[in-house]
Amino acid sequence: MRLRVEFTTEPFDLDRVPPHAEAARDALRGAGLDAVDVGPFGNTAEGAGAAVLAAVRQVLSASLEAGATRVSLQVSVVGEGGPAEGTP
Repeated sequence: MRLRVEFTTEPFDLDRVPPHAEAARDALRGAGLDAVDVGPFGNTAEGAGAAVLAAVRQVLSASLEAGATRVSLQVSVVGEGGPAEGTP
């Protein structure tokens, strides 16, 4: 199964990239996913199911530890196949 994750972190700061947003983006970029796109108002990535789920955990941990007060995310199935590897 292929998954796509889309997320934003808050609070927003229009003058500079907040530390929690940098931490989330670094975690996403280091996850080895396909089609990573980071932007000022949202981030997306696709990959194998297990890899995306692991990346979500890293993004949540990193951004909350760096001061995020809210993380909004959506995970969508974008490819057919069996269950995500490594998931029940």
